[in-house]
Amino acid sequence: MSYKDIITIDPGQRSGKPCIRGMRITVYDILDYLASGMSVEDILKDFPYLTNEDIRAALAYAADREKHQMIVYSK
Repeated sequence: MSYKDIITIDPGQRSGKPCIRGMRITVYDILDYLASGMSVEDILKDFPYLTNEDIRAALAYAADREKHQMIVYSK
């Protein structure tokens, strides 16, 4: 699965934040729900227009961004 088919970025929507399939729910929203303790099943119940694949895409997108993040140290 490629998150590139699911995650969309539109400067005119949600201030250009990465969203799920052009909807108003962002990758951050999904990650925040998971971090707060919601299960995937809880999220899917609260947002029936989302799929398991959408949630996996949000996680893959976040993992990819983390992998490519540059850390700058200062002394």
